[in-house]
Amino acid sequence: QVQLVESGGGLVQAGGSLRLSCAASGSTFSFNVMRWYRQAPGKQREMVAAITGGGHTNYADSVKGRFSISRDNDKNTVYLQMNNLKPEDTAVYSCNTFVVEFSRLFWGQGTQVTVSS
Repeated sequence: QVQLVESGGGLVQAGGSLRLSCAASGSTFSFNVMRWYRQAPGKQREMVAAITGGGHTNYADSVKGRFSISRDNDKNTVYLQMNNLKPEDTAVYSCNTFVVEFSRLFWGQGTQVTVSS
């Protein structure tokens, strides 16, 4: 079965950095688009960043210039480097990908990021 496991969240002061990881297993992900989403309390979930199998990236306007998504296909892992964090970045961050083999979208359980002012 496909599993996505996020890690790397935590509490950080404004201006600090964190690197999130999303480790995938149970299928082949080299060609998959991998995405990071976040959901803050009382707000809708929003896409933060995405990366294609070929390494093309896309970012939400709110994180451009501060966040960077990357992937290591040998490790089936996607990363989200978050710099210059702001209190409004506080949210649960989750990764997802659509797996053709199972014709469905898979989500990880999420990791909490809290940025104090």
